[in-house]
Amino acid sequence: MKRLTILFLILGQWLMAATIEEITIGSLHVPIIFEQDTRLPIASMQVVFRGSGHVSEGNVSGLARFSAQLLGEGSKKLGSSAFAEALENRAIGLSVHSGSETMVAELSSLKSEFTEGVRMLCELLKDPNYTQGALEKVRTTTIGALKRKENDFDSVADNLLRSLQFEGTPLQYPQEGHIASIEQITLAQIEAFLRQHLVRERVMFVIGGDMSIEEAKAQALKVLQILPEGETAGTYRFEPSSKVRSEVFKRPSEQAYIYFGAPYHLGVDHPDHYKARVATYILGAGGFGSRLMEEIRVKRGLAYSAYARVSINRSHSVFKGYLQTKNESLEEAKATVKAVIAEFVAKGVSAEELEGAKKFLLGSEPLRVETLSQRLSRTFMAYYKGLPLDADTKELERIAALSLDDLNAYIKAHDEILNLSFAIVTQ
Repeated sequence: MKRLTILFLILGQWLMAATIEEITIGSLHVPIIFEQDTRLPIASMQVVFRGSGHVSEGNVSGLARFSAQLLGEGSKKLGSSAFAEALENRAIGLSVHSGSETMVAELSSLKSEFTEGVRMLCELLKDPNYTQGALEKVRTTTIGALKRKENDFDSVADNLLRSLQFEGTPLQYPQEGHIASIEQITLAQIEAFLRQHLVRERVMFVIGGDMSIEEAKAQALKVLQILPEGETAGTYRFEPSSKVRSEVFKRPSEQAYIYFGAPYHLGVDHPDHYKARVATYILGAGGFGSRLMEEIRVKRGLAYSAYARVSINRSHSVFKGYLQTKNESLEEAKATVKAVIAEFVAKGVSAEELEGAKKFLLGSEPLRVETLSQRLSRTFMAYYKGLPLDADTKELERIAALSLDDLNAYIKAHDEILNLSFAIVTQ
């Protein structure tokens, strides 16, 4: 117990090193997550636009990712090559990427080049390379990547499962979209999307490195001043279908790719989040020793690996897993997945399984907060989910104190994971 207490004290110091401040512009208060780290003369900034990712695309699949990639083509003034060369000459890293719920501009450099990096970031956001040449370059690259994925059967099965679970929502397609939609995206659509989403009301900053909070605020203010005013981020929530479905996609393959999923009724700010973490570790996220791996690989030799996890986000929460097996073992593997999950819900876990999960989750925690980037990311996610900054430390304390009866009651209550849909690619 003494060793565990020391661990929590250390983790508390690490996690609380990142703080949340505010920048005020007019009547707007913009959050900034900051941590000073003077061990190396480097600095980084993430400009996060909330409600500006995949979930906000409407019926134009892939628009957010496409728009982020166009920003990767530099400013209109310099063009793609000259802009990239200017960054490379100063060893400045600058990229824009889009996720499920956010769009992020990420800047990193030596401290001595950080001011120039911020200037170039501002130039990019003020004057994107809205040219037909840049558009067609991104379109060609994106379609090429999508065509290559047509022969990636893991990707095919994953996309098929997504379409079953989130039919009729933006999440039914992958974040990169599909070929038909990418072929139709126009410059006008990209300009309108970025004009709506890259605004002051949606932004927050994540800054760290060899600088003071005053320096960080001054650099963030430069970016904030060039952003237009706009609307705050909308609220998006998409529930996966509870309808049990199974779809098989025939492709010339020596293996059967089995992806399965079900709804998971838990929000990002639910106090039982730590129980979900322990439960899914035991069921399928823990690798060797997990229920699925033990039954499917070790006992039956049906697959090299088998996993299951929960993904809990503001926009959606879902239970999903996957495995590969021989074509002739497809039905046995599918039946085994159902049986393992059914027994898991009905009977729960053993004391030994709970103890093993605790040892791993608590023992491996220092590895998840050893870098500045990890700590800033932790603090950002806590803020983004509406949780206190020490949420991760509190979660570890709850995991350490979790009883077998409480965990098994939680597992039994989440029988929605029995409503499994299967997406299969096979011969």
